[in-house]
Amino acid sequence: MLEITYTFREKDLIHYNELQIEQSADLQKKLKRNRLFFPAMLSLLGLFLWSYYSDYRTAIYIVTIAICWAIVIPQIIILSFRRQILTSYTEREKLAMFGQYTLRVDPKSLAENSPSGKHKMMWNELSRIEGVRDYIHIIIDNGAALIIPRETVTDGDLNEFSIQVQKMIELYG
Repeated sequence: MLEITYTFREKDLIHYNELQIEQSADLQKKLKRNRLFFPAMLSLLGLFLWSYYSDYRTAIYIVTIAICWAIVIPQIIILSFRRQILTSYTEREKLAMFGQYTLRVDPKSLAENSPSGKHKMMWNELSRIEGVRDYIHIIIDNGAALIIPRETVTDGDLNEFSIQVQKMIELYG
């Protein structure tokens, strides 16, 4: 039976949620609007002031603000989202979530030993396994995921474990 041990951290939770942002069409639309629409309107106002009133100084200030808005505001939105992720969990939930995990491939389930206790996930409850950047995500049918950071794996062979989990999901899924 294959087994791995790894540590799950706040950084890993933030990574997963940022991936959700990247894949969310609605959120990407809002970021694009903040990055393009408002700065474009400010730039047009600046050009209008420049051409119609010959007010070069005010036009340069407005265009500078527009450029700064396009660069800074999307970053502020992402930082705000990161803070919201961490504040949405109580300290008790964080204690149950962050820490050392052990995953074991059993014939009928994926056994998990985590800070919140021992759990078994039947293979038909798991939808797929994905390798994303420096992480392996085991996606559960209810929309949740087990996030395995490659850098914190202390015991076991992650590549062999991933291959076996994929085979079991295909076999029972």
